[in-house]
Amino acid sequence: MTLFKNKVSIEEGDYYLTPEGYRCFTEQYHLKRGYCCKSGCRHCPYGFDKTKE
Repeated sequence: MTLFKNKVSIEEGDYYLTPEGYRCFTEQYHLKRGYCCKSGCRHCPYGFDKTKE
C-alpha cells in the first residue's frame, strides 16, 4: 500500500514557517503535488473545505 501518489521535491517557495515553527505548504507546492489530500490545508487550491465535508 502506497501512502503518497507521487514524490515531489520541496523547493524554495513551497512552504514557510509559521510563528509556532510548523511548515505551512503554499499553493505552489499543492499545485506541483497535483492532488488534494483532504486535510484542510490553509492554502489548498482545490477548494476543499474541511468544515463542509
